[in-house]
Amino acid sequence: MIHHRSEPARARKIWLMLVVAAVFGVVLVRPYLRLDVTNGPHYYLLVAHIFTALVALVLGPLQFIPAIRARGGVHRTIGRCYLLAGVLPSALTAIPVALLSGRLITQIGLVIPAVLWLVTGALAVRAARRRDFARHRNWMTRNYALTFLAVTSRVLVPLILLVQVPFSGTAAANAQSVIPIGQALGWIVNLVVAEILIRRSRSRSVT
Repeated sequence: MIHHRSEPARARKIWLMLVVAAVFGVVLVRPYLRLDVTNGPHYYLLVAHIFTALVALVLGPLQFIPAIRARGGVHRTIGRCYLLAGVLPSALTAIPVALLSGRLITQIGLVIPAVLWLVTGALAVRAARRRDFARHRNWMTRNYALTFLAVTSRVLVPLILLVQVPFSGTAAANAQSVIPIGQALGWIVNLVVAEILIRRSRSRSVT
Protein backbone atom coordinates (compact mmCIF):
# COMPACT_ATOMS: atom_id res chain seq x y z
CA MET A 1 0.00 0.00 0.00
CA ILE A 2 2.85 2.40 0.68
CA HIS A 3 4.05 1.97 -2.89
CA HIS A 4 0.61 2.72 -4.32
CA ARG A 5 0.29 5.92 -2.31
CA SER A 6 3.74 7.04 -3.44
CA GLU A 7 3.04 6.56 -7.17
CA PRO A 8 1.18 9.89 -7.74
CA ALA A 9 3.88 11.85 -5.90
CA ARG A 10 6.58 10.08 -7.91
CA ALA A 11 4.76 10.80 -11.17
CA ARG A 12 4.49 14.50 -10.27
CA LYS A 13 8.23 14.68 -9.62
CA ILE A 14 8.95 13.01 -12.95
CA TRP A 15 6.66 15.40 -14.82
CA LEU A 16 8.42 18.30 -13.09
CA MET A 17 11.74 16.87 -14.22
CA LEU A 18 10.37 16.66 -17.76
CA VAL A 19 9.35 20.34 -17.68
CA VAL A 20 12.76 21.37 -16.33
CA ALA A 21 14.50 19.25 -18.97
CA ALA A 22 12.39 20.77 -21.77
CA VAL A 23 13.03 24.36 -20.60
CA PHE A 24 16.76 23.83 -20.28
CA GLY A 25 16.74 21.98 -23.59
CA VAL A 26 15.24 24.97 -25.39
CA VAL A 27 17.86 27.23 -23.82
CA LEU A 28 20.54 24.74 -24.83
CA VAL A 29 19.66 24.54 -28.53
CA ARG A 30 18.51 28.12 -29.11
CA PRO A 31 21.97 29.53 -29.99
CA TYR A 32 22.37 26.81 -32.63
CA LEU A 33 19.00 27.12 -34.40
CA ARG A 34 20.69 29.24 -37.07
CA LEU A 35 23.53 27.12 -38.34
CA ASP A 36 26.70 29.08 -38.99
CA VAL A 37 28.00 27.62 -42.24
CA THR A 38 31.34 29.39 -41.83
CA ASN A 39 32.33 27.11 -38.95
CA GLY A 40 34.22 23.85 -39.36
CA PRO A 41 33.63 20.18 -38.45
CA HIS A 42 33.96 20.81 -34.70
CA TYR A 43 30.95 23.12 -34.81
CA TYR A 44 28.79 20.62 -36.68
CA LEU A 45 29.76 17.83 -34.31
CA LEU A 46 28.78 20.14 -31.44
CA VAL A 47 25.41 20.91 -33.05
CA ALA A 48 24.73 17.20 -33.62
CA HIS A 49 25.69 16.47 -30.01
CA ILE A 50 23.43 19.20 -28.62
CA PHE A 51 20.32 18.39 -30.67
CA THR A 52 20.52 14.65 -30.01
CA ALA A 53 21.17 15.39 -26.33
CA LEU A 54 17.89 17.34 -26.37
CA VAL A 55 16.09 14.22 -27.64
CA ALA A 56 17.49 12.18 -24.74
CA LEU A 57 16.86 14.94 -22.22
CA VAL A 58 13.16 15.19 -23.08
CA LEU A 59 12.38 11.51 -23.70
CA GLY A 60 14.24 10.23 -20.64
CA PRO A 61 11.73 11.21 -17.93
CA LEU A 62 8.89 9.55 -19.85
CA GLN A 63 10.57 6.21 -19.20
CA PHE A 64 10.01 6.56 -15.47
CA ILE A 65 6.33 7.57 -15.47
CA PRO A 66 4.40 4.60 -13.97
CA ALA A 67 1.49 4.87 -16.42
CA ILE A 68 3.86 4.68 -19.40
CA ARG A 69 5.96 1.91 -17.87
CA ALA A 70 2.77 -0.11 -17.44
CA ARG A 71 2.23 0.00 -21.22
CA GLY A 72 5.07 -2.22 -22.37
CA GLY A 73 4.92 -1.38 -26.07
CA VAL A 74 4.93 2.37 -25.55
CA HIS A 75 7.66 2.09 -22.93
CA ARG A 76 9.89 0.06 -25.27
CA THR A 77 9.32 2.42 -28.21
CA ILE A 78 10.21 5.50 -26.17
CA GLY A 79 13.21 3.68 -24.72
CA ARG A 80 14.54 2.77 -28.15
CA CYS A 81 14.10 6.35 -29.39
CA TYR A 82 15.79 7.63 -26.25
CA LEU A 83 18.82 5.38 -26.71
CA LEU A 84 19.14 5.23 -30.52
CA ALA A 85 18.14 8.80 -31.43
CA GLY A 86 19.38 10.49 -28.27
CA VAL A 87 22.01 8.80 -26.14
CA LEU A 88 23.95 6.91 -28.82
CA PRO A 89 24.56 9.75 -31.31
CA SER A 90 24.97 12.37 -28.60
CA ALA A 91 27.57 10.31 -26.73
CA LEU A 92 29.47 9.42 -29.92
CA THR A 93 29.66 13.06 -31.00
CA ALA A 94 30.51 14.28 -27.49
CA ILE A 95 33.83 12.41 -27.55
CA PRO A 96 35.36 14.18 -30.60
CA VAL A 97 33.84 17.49 -29.47
CA ALA A 98 35.64 17.15 -26.15
CA LEU A 99 38.91 15.95 -27.66
CA LEU A 100 38.95 18.78 -30.22
CA SER A 101 38.32 21.41 -27.53
CA GLY A 102 41.99 21.48 -26.60
CA ARG A 103 41.16 21.86 -22.90
CA LEU A 104 42.16 19.01 -20.62
CA ILE A 105 39.35 19.57 -18.08
CA THR A 106 36.77 19.56 -20.88
CA GLN A 107 38.28 16.41 -22.37
CA ILE A 108 38.20 14.57 -19.05
CA GLY A 109 34.88 16.06 -17.95
CA LEU A 110 33.02 15.07 -21.12
CA VAL A 111 34.74 11.95 -22.44
CA ILE A 112 34.29 9.98 -19.20
CA PRO A 113 30.53 10.64 -18.88
CA ALA A 114 30.08 10.02 -22.62
CA VAL A 115 31.66 6.57 -22.26
CA LEU A 116 29.63 5.88 -19.10
CA TRP A 117 26.53 7.03 -20.98
CA LEU A 118 27.10 4.32 -23.58
CA VAL A 119 28.04 1.67 -21.02
CA THR A 120 25.03 2.26 -18.75
CA GLY A 121 22.73 2.28 -21.77
CA ALA A 122 24.14 -1.05 -22.97
CA LEU A 123 23.81 -2.57 -19.49
CA ALA A 124 20.21 -1.34 -19.27
CA VAL A 125 19.37 -3.00 -22.59
CA ARG A 126 21.06 -6.24 -21.52
CA ALA A 127 19.11 -6.30 -18.26
CA ALA A 128 15.83 -5.72 -20.10
CA ARG A 129 16.56 -8.56 -22.53
CA ARG A 130 17.18 -10.82 -19.55
CA ARG A 131 13.87 -9.58 -18.10
CA ASP A 132 15.69 -8.32 -15.03
CA PHE A 133 13.52 -5.21 -14.87
CA ALA A 134 14.71 -4.01 -11.45
CA ARG A 135 18.30 -3.91 -12.68
CA HIS A 136 17.14 -2.40 -15.98
CA ARG A 137 15.44 0.43 -14.09
CA ASN A 138 18.57 1.02 -11.99
CA TRP A 139 20.82 1.25 -15.04
CA MET A 140 18.38 3.57 -16.77
CA THR A 141 18.34 5.76 -13.67
CA ARG A 142 22.13 6.02 -13.85
CA ASN A 143 21.93 6.59 -17.60
CA TYR A 144 19.47 9.46 -17.30
CA ALA A 145 21.57 10.93 -14.48
CA LEU A 146 24.32 11.28 -17.09
CA THR A 147 21.82 12.76 -19.56
CA PHE A 148 20.76 15.32 -16.96
CA LEU A 149 24.33 16.64 -16.93
CA ALA A 150 23.11 19.17 -19.51
CA VAL A 151 20.93 20.70 -16.80
CA THR A 152 23.11 20.22 -13.72
CA SER A 153 26.22 21.75 -15.26
CA ARG A 154 24.28 24.90 -16.14
CA VAL A 155 23.09 25.16 -12.55
CA LEU A 156 26.50 24.52 -11.03
CA VAL A 157 28.38 27.07 -13.15
CA PRO A 158 26.58 30.17 -11.80
CA LEU A 159 26.79 28.76 -8.27
CA ILE A 160 30.55 28.31 -8.60
CA LEU A 161 30.85 31.82 -10.04
CA LEU A 162 28.90 33.28 -7.10
CA VAL A 163 31.21 31.52 -4.66
CA GLN A 164 34.20 33.08 -6.43
CA VAL A 165 32.85 36.65 -6.38
CA PRO A 166 34.20 37.52 -2.87
CA PHE A 167 37.68 36.45 -4.00
CA SER A 168 37.82 37.71 -7.59
CA GLY A 169 35.40 40.64 -7.41
CA THR A 170 33.58 39.62 -10.60
CA ALA A 171 31.94 36.51 -11.93
CA ALA A 172 31.85 37.29 -15.64
CA ALA A 173 35.63 37.22 -16.02
CA ASN A 174 35.78 33.63 -14.81
CA ALA A 175 32.77 32.26 -16.70
CA GLN A 176 34.64 30.52 -19.52
CA SER A 177 37.11 28.84 -17.19
CA VAL A 178 34.38 27.61 -14.84
CA ILE A 179 32.17 25.98 -17.51
CA PRO A 180 34.44 22.89 -17.88
CA ILE A 181 34.54 22.56 -14.08
CA GLY A 182 30.74 22.62 -13.96
CA GLN A 183 30.63 19.93 -16.64
CA ALA A 184 33.10 17.73 -14.78
CA LEU A 185 31.30 18.11 -11.45
CA GLY A 186 27.80 17.79 -12.91
CA TRP A 187 27.91 14.12 -13.89
CA ILE A 188 29.57 13.18 -10.59
CA VAL A 189 26.84 14.94 -8.60
CA ASN A 190 24.14 13.34 -10.74
CA LEU A 191 25.50 9.82 -10.33
CA VAL A 192 25.75 10.26 -6.56
CA VAL A 193 22.10 11.37 -6.48
CA ALA A 194 21.13 8.43 -8.72
CA GLU A 195 22.82 5.95 -6.38
CA ILE A 196 21.01 7.46 -3.39
CA LEU A 197 17.66 7.08 -5.19
CA ILE A 198 18.46 3.51 -6.19
CA ARG A 199 19.40 2.56 -2.63
CA ARG A 200 16.22 4.16 -1.26
CA SER A 201 14.15 2.25 -3.79
CA ARG A 202 15.83 -1.00 -2.76
CA SER A 203 15.21 -0.33 0.93
CA ARG A 204 11.54 0.42 0.26
CA SER A 205 11.12 -2.79 -1.70
CA VAL A 206 12.66 -4.78 1.15
CA THR A 207 10.34 -3.25 3.76
